[in-house]
Amino acid sequence: MNSKIALRAATPDDTALIASMHAQSWASAYRGILPNAYLNDDLNAERAAHWAERMKDVASGAASVFIAEHAGQPVGFMCLVEPDEAGSVLVDNLHALPGHRGLGTGTVMLDEAARWARARGARQLHLFVLEQNTAAIGFYESRGWRRAAREADHMAGIDLFSLRYLYPLDQTQKDQLGQ
Repeated sequence: MNSKIALRAATPDDTALIASMHAQSWASAYRGILPNAYLNDDLNAERAAHWAERMKDVASGAASVFIAEHAGQPVGFMCLVEPDEAGSVLVDNLHALPGHRGLGTGTVMLDEAARWARARGARQLHLFVLEQNTAAIGFYESRGWRRAAREADHMAGIDLFSLRYLYPLDQTQKDQLGQ
């Protein structure tokens, strides 16, 4: 684990911070993928509304959000959803702020996601990444995630595709995927 990055459980008081980090991350990572009008004008309000609603799942125990900090400053976050009927935990969001990518933040968060999921008896992790987000795809694949599906998606008023990625948490599944 990167000793410079610490994770803490988010609280309802962190809702605006999470929404702001989410908007900053998308504005950087999705430039050229999602419409500029959305990224420039609509994103902050849309992410604020999203997280005001999403934190209700956290309050109910259906999900957990962790904030990554470096030297006490927030540099990223992730949201994990309790295991589904197949024993898979959704990594609903995993974002490092621009300027903090490539410094180990994402790896620290993924390590915690695996630990968190195993503690709940999950068999695997899954997530979705936009097909055009090649930087994120490279990040996940370099850490042993494998593409499982391509699905139609709709964001910011446009049709696109998301890729479903899986990460097995036990050796039997890793063997089946050839890892």
